[in-house]
Amino acid sequence: MRISRPASILFSALLLGLLVTLWNIYQLSLLQREHMSLHHGQVRNDDLGDSSMVKTSRAGDKPIFLIQGKNVDKGYLDHVIEVLEHVGYVRGDADSAWDVLWSHEYPFTVLQSTIQKMKPHQKVNHFPGTGFITNKVYLATSDIKYIPKAFSLPKQKTQFLEEAQQNPEKLWVQKSSSHRGIQVKPVKDLDLSQQDTFVQEYIRNPLLIDGKKFDIGIYATLTSVDPLRVYILHDEILIRFCPVQYHPIDFKVLDKYVVGDDYTPVWEMPSLKKPYTDHSMSFKETLNSYLRSQGKDVGFLYQQINEAIAGVFMNKNKNLIKSLERMKHKRIFFELMRCDFVLDEDLNLYLMEVNMSPNLSSAHFEGNSHLYEQVIFNTLSVAGIARNVPSNLSKQPSNVKDFQVSERDIAVPLRICSTKDCDSCEDWKCKLCLHCMREDTKEMLKGAYLEHNNRRSTRRVYPQSMTQEEATNHDEADDAALSLNDKLMRAWFREKCINDRSWCQ
Repeated sequence: MRISRPASILFSALLLGLLVTLWNIYQLSLLQREHMSLHHGQVRNDDLGDSSMVKTSRAGDKPIFLIQGKNVDKGYLDHVIEVLEHVGYVRGDADSAWDVLWSHEYPFTVLQSTIQKMKPHQKVNHFPGTGFITNKVYLATSDIKYIPKAFSLPKQKTQFLEEAQQNPEKLWVQKSSSHRGIQVKPVKDLDLSQQDTFVQEYIRNPLLIDGKKFDIGIYATLTSVDPLRVYILHDEILIRFCPVQYHPIDFKVLDKYVVGDDYTPVWEMPSLKKPYTDHSMSFKETLNSYLRSQGKDVGFLYQQINEAIAGVFMNKNKNLIKSLERMKHKRIFFELMRCDFVLDEDLNLYLMEVNMSPNLSSAHFEGNSHLYEQVIFNTLSVAGIARNVPSNLSKQPSNVKDFQVSERDIAVPLRICSTKDCDSCEDWKCKLCLHCMREDTKEMLKGAYLEHNNRRSTRRVYPQSMTQEEATNHDEADDAALSLNDKLMRAWFREKCINDRSWCQ
């Protein structure tokens, strides 16, 4: 049977359409496989064991991040991985030309050889020496403002007994670095010979909300130690409530006064549920709203928080600088920590501990997922990792940093720079004049400039914020004991503040 010409044309068109469709499906399949390989198609590398690192078949020019930690497949770093991928990074393995290492454990023992081989463009999420801050014994016994009085055992046993005898009304709790076995006990029942422990004064009149004790977590990011620069997440906080009513107090029931993993979240508290759930307030604004309704001075609370966090880092800065000396590159580190506070009935603040590698998993409380994503994104941003130029850092053109920050951006109009006093550049203030400025000082100031522009919802707590009037009338004698870099850093921020109010905070 002979096929008519119209039918033949129709058949040919249908056949051609089918072939085109099959070709498009094939191309789409290739693109999908390429995408999955690039972003999600990661194969477990069993040789890496607990480090749980993975291989990525192709990264191209995208920056690469590396994850290190025990049992990462359990998901406790999923938010970190997701945020890094969303800002343009690809996950790699130990053999990758990686740009950022995020290690849950302190990496300077487990990954010592890797850290020592790092290049100037690479970043790692810990500073050497931060154990001086995050170790509970070291911190509690440092005699720092806002930290309840504590005594290291058994070394300060005699001093403690004298303090307890002179102040019999005080209550004491024995703690260890592992944060286990915490309980308020009579002095006679404390084990004062136990190594690596300390006794600390218990705050006996805690502020309660709906009858429950709570703590406040403030997220701090350390970006530099010489000079010192510290930021906190300004827009959000973590609030955790004890699961059991505080009164009548029974110190044998830890859930009355110790915040554990199974704490009560904000959205289950009667006085906070409505503003948080119905009005969609943040954790921070929910707490602020409640405190204002009780006649409390919220500004006083956050003033204390800023002072407390700055005070801790200032106190331990010499230890941090000393630990950094053995590192070849000094500007490759950043660190996220969480500072936990309690309040008494008069809104007086007490710093209880600073956590290295704080929990960032919302597996237990899904309602915390947005908070953790905010924390991670803002930390990566102020540290210069979540950037506007998402190319591989090692292949970044030399002029990319120049158009983000130039020498003109870091120049400040110091009157002394145009006088004969700075002809020789000997006066320390002259070292902020461009013609006297050393290359390492330029890099230091460029780093601070980029942090300020990339800070997003973080705010600087050191160098401290100031008003333009305070910056103008600053007494330089207050900085006499500081290192040269810290003096230069503080003076630079003051000059930037005087000329532009946005630099004051």
